[in-house]
Amino acid sequence: MAILSIQSHVAYGYVGNRAATFPLQRLGHEVWTVNTVQFSNHTGYGQWRGQVFEPSHVAEVVNGIAERGVLAECQAVLSGYMGNAETGSAILEVVAKVRAANPKALYCCDPVMGDVGRGMFVRPGIPEFMRERAVPAADITTPNQFELEFLTGRSVRSLDDALKAAAALREKGPRVVLVTSLLREETAPGTIEMLAATDAGAWLVLTPQLPMQPPPNGAGDAVAALFLSHLLRGRDAGEALGETAASIFGIFAATHAAGSRELRLVAAQEELVSPSRRFSVERVA
Repeated sequence: MAILSIQSHVAYGYVGNRAATFPLQRLGHEVWTVNTVQFSNHTGYGQWRGQVFEPSHVAEVVNGIAERGVLAECQAVLSGYMGNAETGSAILEVVAKVRAANPKALYCCDPVMGDVGRGMFVRPGIPEFMRERAVPAADITTPNQFELEFLTGRSVRSLDDALKAAAALREKGPRVVLVTSLLREETAPGTIEMLAATDAGAWLVLTPQLPMQPPPNGAGDAVAALFLSHLLRGRDAGEALGETAASIFGIFAATHAAGSRELRLVAAQEELVSPSRRFSVERVA
């Protein structure tokens, strides 16, 4: 299956396309990567070099792919960090072009904007673009808890809050919502959850939260890619959630053991296809 992944790129480390492409390839997908930025490293280091590409760059690269006559082979578009709102508009034009070539193609929008403790870390205009245009156009969206609250205007403190917020987000357009990090008041200390919600139901998985400070960047990018991959393989949202949680925990465990700030995606690649530890997935709605 071919996936068109439109995200950031870094030379050093694993975020954006660097965090998404290898897991997708390791799971057997062809990945057509289009970069929205090219930086030396992710911005979490506080210093970086490189540039944000113009929206025309995204359009031009995709037009070149279209000229090969292969867009009908694309099964999904995955978007992440966009650089600016204008690039977001270009991405939605790409989604429309892919859907015209293959009406069954899915659009998975990872609404990268911010996180708990960090607040918003993207350029002005992007949060509003995500809320008003990108997420409503998506079939699948993968916000973290902070992003879920912004997108819905709801505070999430309990499981019921999370379920209602996910339902409110699905009413805006996406059929599937994956909340990639959920810390609610009932959550046991030292653990973290993910929640997947669809019209058919909702599923929750709990894993240990490893004491990594600072936490590695790029985990959300990898999670979105893994979840999309498993959905494309025909798994339902609950099954895809379980596979995703198992793999990302394995990657986290290897990263923590190595004392690395960057995800150990290559060193721990077997966790992507055959996780060493699995977790119970509970149906909650």
